Amino acid sequence: MNVVIIEDELLASERLQILIKKYDEDINIVAFLETVEDAVDYLQTNKHPDILFVDIQLADGHSFEIFKKVKTTAPIIFTTAYNQYALDAFRLFSIDYILKPITAETLANAFLKYNNLTKTQNTNLPVVDYTLLLQQMQDDIAVKYKTRFLAKVGQRTYFIPVEDVAYFVADNKIVYLVARDGKKYIKNATIEKLEQILDPKKFFRANRKIIVHIDAIEQVKPYDNSRLIIIIRNFTTLEEIIVSREKVSDFKEWAEKF
Repeated sequence: MNVVIIEDELLASERLQILIKKYDEDINIVAFLETVEDAVDYLQTNKHPDILFVDIQLADGHSFEIFKKVKTTAPIIFTTAYNQYALDAFRLFSIDYILKPITAETLANAFLKYNNLTKTQNTNLPVVDYTLLLQQMQDDIAVKYKTRFLAKVGQRTYFIPVEDVAYFVADNKIVYLVARDGKKYIKNATIEKLEQILDPKKFFRANRKIIVHIDAIEQVKPYDNSRLIIIIRNFTTLEEIIVSREKVSDFKEWAEKF
């Protein structure tokens, strides 16, 4: 299987290459392209691959412009941090749509979908269930992220705008919202549930117990065992959050993107 990656962020491109090779080392990554112009030139002069992995926002424009200039029968797997482009991606014959940061699991699911949708007799074109795919992408677009939270201190309940959140932390089965002024509020939710309703452009899950807001980060420092320390701003005393080793690559990609 031949694959072309169209991605303008070096860390994201390298990560995707590593994940693809971990999934199947026999997959041949034939080209890495960074711009709309490069992609158009390549696809006009080279044999098209079996699959295209395409970031939607490139340095010189949206990747949709590529396919307005070049006809391709290669199935497309779009990768992006912005789910508002889902329906446009669908219309361009994509077989999947992966929100960043890409994980081994989401990549494996994309390849599984490709394998399930590809005819094995006489053609390599994917057979797409358009109804199901459209519904899936409409569901993605319909996601509404939280803009404020109800939080409790004793018997009192407070409204906390999402901009005032520094991070969420799980401690002995209790989850706390920690505000930018250092105050802590009990939240009746799990870290996993919060991760689903928080805007991934603003929040990052640094480790198993903590989700941090991007605007609360003062600086990032190296830490032992290939980890990172995030220092939170605006507290009367400095707060440090450790980014787990397996999250470091995702954090760097997230930080570069936003």
